[in-house]
Amino acid sequence: MTDYDVLRVFCGPSGGYGNELGVVRDGSLVPGRDDRQALAAKLGFSETVFVDDPERGVIDIYTPTSRLPFAGYPCVGVAWLLDVPELVTPAGEVGTRLDGEFTWIEARAEWAPPRTLRQYATAAEVDALEVPPPGEWIYAWAWEDEAAGRVRARAFPGRDDGIDEDEATGAAALLLTDRLGRALNITQGRGSQLLTAPQPHGWVEVGGRVVLER
Repeated sequence: MTDYDVLRVFCGPSGGYGNELGVVRDGSLVPGRDDRQALAAKLGFSETVFVDDPERGVIDIYTPTSRLPFAGYPCVGVAWLLDVPELVTPAGEVGTRLDGEFTWIEARAEWAPPRTLRQYATAAEVDALEVPPPGEWIYAWAWEDEAAGRVRARAFPGRDDGIDEDEATGAAALLLTDRLGRALNITQGRGSQLLTAPQPHGWVEVGGRVVLER
C-alpha cells in the first residue's frame, strides 16, 4: 500500500469533526490516472489528493469515482500540510494563507463542480433531512442567524459511490458565498465549521481548521 496521510479538514472549534482527506505526498509513487483513481476508490475518502510537486504546490484530486479539476476541502487540507503560497490545480492557481488556527484558500466559483444549492426555511429542517436518492449533488442549507451570516448546511453528493453525505464541502460553500455575496460562518454535517468571505473580482476565500489524523 502506498504511504498516505489522513487529515481532517474544517474541524469544529474543539478540533473535532471535519472531513477526512487522503493525501499521497509523493505523487510519483502513483503516476497513472487509472492507478490514482483505483487508489482513491480503495481508500474511500470523499477526496484523495496526489501531490506532484510539493514546492510549487501542484496537486491532483480524485473522488472514489472521478478526477476533479478543483475541490475546496482538499485544497484547504493540502495548503495546511505543504504551507506554500499557492496550489496549482487543473482549474487554476489557488491562493493560500495561514492565519492562526485557520487555513485559507482563494478560488473562483466557476471552478467548482455543479451543485444544487437548496435553501430551507429553518436549520431544523436541514437537520431532519434524509439522504436523497443518487443523481443530484445537493447542498441543503438554511439561515441559523441571517444577520450574523450563520448558516446550517448538509451536503449530499448523490454519486452512489459510498459517500452518502459529505461532512464538509469547501466548493459548495464557495458557491453559496458567491451567490449570497457575503461572508458566511457555516456549520455543516455533524459539527464541522467553514468560514468564507467574498473578495474583489469574483474571488472567494474559504477557510477552516485542519488536523493530522494519522
